[in-house]
Amino acid sequence: MLQSIVNAARNSLTGLAAAARNEGSFQVELAVCVVLLPLGLWLGATGIERALLVSSVLIVLFAELVNSSIEAAVDRTSLEIHPLAKRAKDIGSAAVMLALFNAGVVWLLVLFP
Repeated sequence: MLQSIVNAARNSLTGLAAAARNEGSFQVELAVCVVLLPLGLWLGATGIERALLVSSVLIVLFAELVNSSIEAAVDRTSLEIHPLAKRAKDIGSAAVMLALFNAGVVWLLVLFP
């Protein structure tokens, strides 16, 4: 049981490192996250505000990881242009866009009540 947890953690860190090395969008969002996470902890007046500011930024990273994995799986399946492949990639991209919109709204609402 403990070994499976260790293996899962190792695989997760490998995936995170792969995204940080190979995915341009993730690299940009990670750099912004490095700035916004401490800023969110500093600017939040309460624990709830700090949690909202930090989690909204982390959700963007989560969405980008999911989007990148969808794109990699689609590209692995076929490089042929296909409407379903485009749809899958566009939906993944939409998830990132909504996460970014959510983060912006959360920051505005918390910082400018």
